Amino acid sequence: MEERAEEGHTQENGGSDCAARQPRTSPCTSLRMFLVALSFAYFAKALSGSYMKSTITQLERRFDIPSYLIGVIDGSFEIGNLLVIAFVSYFGAKLHRPKIIAVGCVLMSIGTFIIALPHFIIGRYEFETSVRWVVNSTLNPSPCRPDSPGNLTEDGTLPQVPASGCESESNLSMWIYVLLGNVLRGIGETPVQPLGISYIDDFATEENAALYVGCVQTISVVGPVFGYLLGSLCAKIYVDIGFVKMETITITPSDSRWVGAWWLGYLIAGVITLLSAIPFWFLPRSLPVPGPEVPEKCTPEQTSFIKGSPLLKHKYSADEHTSFIEMAKDFIPTLRTLLAHPVYLVYLCVTIIQLNSLIGMVTYKPKYIEQHFRQSASKANFLMGVINIPAVALGMFSGGLLMKRLKLNIMGAAKFAFGTSLIGYILSLFFFAMSCENAKVAGVTLSYDNIDRISYDKHPLFTDCNSKCVCSSSDWDPVCGENGITYVSPCLAGCTTSAGSGKNTVFSNCSCVGVAGNFTASTGHCPQKDDCDRMFPYFLALSVITSFIISLGGTPGYMLLIRCIKPQLKSLALGFHALATRTLAGIPAPIYFGAIIDTTCLKWGQKRCGGIGACRIYNTTAYRIAYLGLTLSLRTISFIICIPGFILLSRQLKEEERSAIHGALRNGGTELEVLRKEELVISNSDQPHHPSENSTDRQTRL
Repeated sequence: MEERAEEGHTQENGGSDCAARQPRTSPCTSLRMFLVALSFAYFAKALSGSYMKSTITQLERRFDIPSYLIGVIDGSFEIGNLLVIAFVSYFGAKLHRPKIIAVGCVLMSIGTFIIALPHFIIGRYEFETSVRWVVNSTLNPSPCRPDSPGNLTEDGTLPQVPASGCESESNLSMWIYVLLGNVLRGIGETPVQPLGISYIDDFATEENAALYVGCVQTISVVGPVFGYLLGSLCAKIYVDIGFVKMETITITPSDSRWVGAWWLGYLIAGVITLLSAIPFWFLPRSLPVPGPEVPEKCTPEQTSFIKGSPLLKHKYSADEHTSFIEMAKDFIPTLRTLLAHPVYLVYLCVTIIQLNSLIGMVTYKPKYIEQHFRQSASKANFLMGVINIPAVALGMFSGGLLMKRLKLNIMGAAKFAFGTSLIGYILSLFFFAMSCENAKVAGVTLSYDNIDRISYDKHPLFTDCNSKCVCSSSDWDPVCGENGITYVSPCLAGCTTSAGSGKNTVFSNCSCVGVAGNFTASTGHCPQKDDCDRMFPYFLALSVITSFIISLGGTPGYMLLIRCIKPQLKSLALGFHALATRTLAGIPAPIYFGAIIDTTCLKWGQKRCGGIGACRIYNTTAYRIAYLGLTLSLRTISFIICIPGFILLSRQLKEEERSAIHGALRNGGTELEVLRKEELVISNSDQPHHPSENSTDRQTRL
């Protein structure tokens, strides 16, 4: 009896679930172990997920695919969730939740390894370049190859001839492996969130549940810090490191053709995810539900009254053994009850629209930094991991702490989440003013005749200065002229000779660079970063502030979801919420964001075997308007839907308050009747047994 009393003991302050030292198998210790294990699982899945987003430009270039197709690959993770999440959330809540989470972590790990598999199957990465690595620089061929007009097409370009070996080269089948691996990652991730959060909320005290959820979600935001840092590190390493001589690589990480060692990060993430599965195999299926401490000398009536306390109303015991057939029959009616909840439906609509905005923005933010501010992929990922993500983590933790300190109720949490989102929205409007001038590329952003004015009209790549050269219009091999203008290729710059080797190659006698025809050009883009270097720090500062403010409302908003529904529907509500957001936000958002970004492309790359490849340069003004405009338009719609949500929530709280008052009156009457019976029993035991008095007492009671 004393051991049971110890197991049921909980500390009443918010610091811990257990006040005294407890046995090794106490519920307090098990809950802490589960909290640590779940935090590590959140860290692992967040690391691999953020690493996926940090490699989108690497995957685009490696497999020569446009942004919308990368959106399909990114959304395939959510497709995996969609396949099983409703059933895992519903049936998993009635089964062994820790072990189901462990199986999910193993599947995530296998999926991550499959994503890295194409690197070991396909050949070496080849990019278009006229620069060659040769020992004797005097043997360099001329970039400008004079040819007879008979070999030219009608528009004056060199006819496109498919490269040799195209029959055996199938990049299409390779990116399918990435997609399938990401689907398996999504299937494995399914049980972690709904089952993990519901397990904590079931077996933690009410005042600590919000703090614990805040801690777990904070750790899940720390994961992307390491994910983006890993992405930054791998983006600096050439994709075929260890298989090629690095001195033969003629491009740098800032080049739009550069592909980093994207596969290496997936191997590391897969190992970490596999390790996160181990602790869950040793955790119990359920723990004693925390509640008020029951004195040892309680009567059965008092014990049952304490156990039925409204304080435990939100706890849902997962230790109920129900047959699978009974659970299956109850699934549809339970789901119908959940979807008939008006506040839950409004909350679902708002979060779906907000997540469309958030997922699209986060997925393409590193790409936006690369293209708009002309930063390398490595630097963009580094800044995301070191500056932006920590602000989100701090905001989510602070939101959970503020909710506990301020003791916010459901309405308070809803107002807090709405207020922080609105402030972040207003601050985000200033991003429109932070613009950079597009790179000056002859024949793309400016004409050969007027190199002082950038315009996005259709400019011809061929003009009088390169008319004697037979050039390919599809090649992207930029060189920087002495006049500060970037040219698409040395051939289109009219360069007739070259000296040096590899990255140190210098092209001379470039007829398009200068009138005299004796100007030189070097490999790569021209710097032209003065205006962007001044604007970029302001962009980063505003990005940090808005991320922190918006994430302050993350934990209160999530607790609103948990508290606005009945305890029996909690796991299903969390699971269905994840299902809906992944179906209507996680899958489509990267695809249509990517498709809209593709419309701003000015110069597409060419696949080795023909066809459009990855985009080489964007119209940065159109990119900024499309990217930011779509993000903020979605948030505007979500704010409008919040208005009826607050009205419905206010009505629900009033109805619950009336029900609570009536319930308290009924419970009070029952308690009074129990106490009267106890008084009669005590008075009967104290009085002498006289038959006449006993008969009088019976008549009085009647």
